Amino acid sequence: MSHAGNPDFGKVAVLMGGWSAEREISLLSGGAVLSALQQSDIDAHGIDVGRDIAAVLGAGGYSRAVIMLHGRGGEDGAMQGLLEVMDLPYTGSGILGSALAMDKLRCKQVWAAEGFPTPEFMVLETEQDCNNAVEQLGLPLIIKPALEGSSIGMSKVEVEDEMLPAFKIARECEGIIIAEKWITGDEYTAAILNHKVLPMIRLETDRKFYDYVAKYESDDTRYICPCGLDESTEQELGLIMLNAFEAIDASGWGRVDFMLDDNRQPWLIEANTVPGMTSHSLVPMAAKQGGIGFNQLVIEILRSSYGRQA
Repeated sequence: MSHAGNPDFGKVAVLMGGWSAEREISLLSGGAVLSALQQSDIDAHGIDVGRDIAAVLGAGGYSRAVIMLHGRGGEDGAMQGLLEVMDLPYTGSGILGSALAMDKLRCKQVWAAEGFPTPEFMVLETEQDCNNAVEQLGLPLIIKPALEGSSIGMSKVEVEDEMLPAFKIARECEGIIIAEKWITGDEYTAAILNHKVLPMIRLETDRKFYDYVAKYESDDTRYICPCGLDESTEQELGLIMLNAFEAIDASGWGRVDFMLDDNRQPWLIEANTVPGMTSHSLVPMAAKQGGIGFNQLVIEILRSSYGRQA
């Protein structure tokens, strides 16, 4: 079935859930996307992804997949690799772009090598590294696990005594831990959809930073869109964010989060290749400001799978 103006996408699998720490958010995003596709008369089916996903997809006769999995197993290149092997076109970034965006350390290393401004950082492996980071980078710092999304395991360190507890919290997540210089300024996000930058959003929270609670639970988080930058500044920054997104081989749709410090210097924080699509989410908000409703946004994301025809 195809809707007026929509190509016939065939039978579409909406992949959601999975086994990462962001499972619950993924189910919300996937549910919203599934509903939007079905409202547009697209033959879409939700799949709560388990370890048997290859068999489920193989038996289902699907034409393409919408990846709404957040975090590891869905946003890190693993699912993208499986779908490549199965010759099933999918939405968003490919294997490399997904893997680089998910790994905050490697993403920052590529950006730094390419000359994009990203805050100074150090890898933390031992308690001694924590002391060194305080000495070399100064306080405040943000401590983050390199492989988690949704701000899971992240802490702001304002005094030296907070450093070891923050390190221990981050160590509960797998993978590398980084200490990053704290940037004082305004936080923004640039949503990207098929090579275009949507209107930027400025984020304001009364919490120490835009953490998991601010993202998903708090009704006090303020999303300012239009973001208040003058048009030429927003365009200039948009080009930097689009180039940074493409520098890590990300494609289709996603988000680049950045800070503007008190000197109006941008600092790139991270890229997301499967951002949230819930009621609190930023990409739908930016799209709406750009005149694109939720259902149309979802179809545009689905269109990104056409770049992946075998």
